[in-house]
Amino acid sequence: MVSAPAAQAQFKAGEYVRSGYGVLTVGAADRGATQFQISVVGSNFHTCELEGVIRNLEARMEESADDKLPCVVTFKPEKNGITVDAKNDRACSAYCGMRASFTGSYAIPRAGCAPSQVRQTRARFNAAYAKKQFADARVLLTPVHANCAPYLDIYGQAWVGNDLALTQYRTGDSAACRNTLKPWLDLAQTPDNVIKGDYPPSDAEEMLRIAIATRTNMKLCGAPVVIGAKPAA
Repeated sequence: MVSAPAAQAQFKAGEYVRSGYGVLTVGAADRGATQFQISVVGSNFHTCELEGVIRNLEARMEESADDKLPCVVTFKPEKNGITVDAKNDRACSAYCGMRASFTGSYAIPRAGCAPSQVRQTRARFNAAYAKKQFADARVLLTPVHANCAPYLDIYGQAWVGNDLALTQYRTGDSAACRNTLKPWLDLAQTPDNVIKGDYPPSDAEEMLRIAIATRTNMKLCGAPVVIGAKPAA
């Protein structure tokens, strides 16, 4: 049986992602202690924010109000990541909004798909696009769109798709633009009032922004969206 210190030493420093909605950042181990941060965005943009020190695969959160039942976060090394759980759920819920949770499996992202890497690529893409270097911008964003969807939340996926589609249009490839936007066509065809009713308020606002962007870009790419129409097969 592997001891807790030995198992903790197996943690690789870096970023781990939980289904695109949570990020666990692990520091380098130092004499049995490992710094960590967890940031999660849940439904209606409720969040979890935690940071502390892992010792023996556990972190006792310092702001726990009850010394007898403190929030203790546990970390279990897995083949491709780390599973995070909580002892004393009630105490740990203080670190989250009502519609967010930090527990679950955090995976090692593919190369180029860690959140910090995606942000850096997006920044380079935006700079190239602003300079009207559309071919270069397309080359930068295509791998993110092709490889990183499992590590992005639904909003990140939608905005990467819309930005890539618009760039494809700018490079004269309207067919690719339309194909890239297909996953968002159903949303774009949905009436605004239905979108507002289908999601919590903050989520609805963001989904409506995505729907409007998709409608605009589909029109540019030669396939105007008919709101209320059934999605294409």
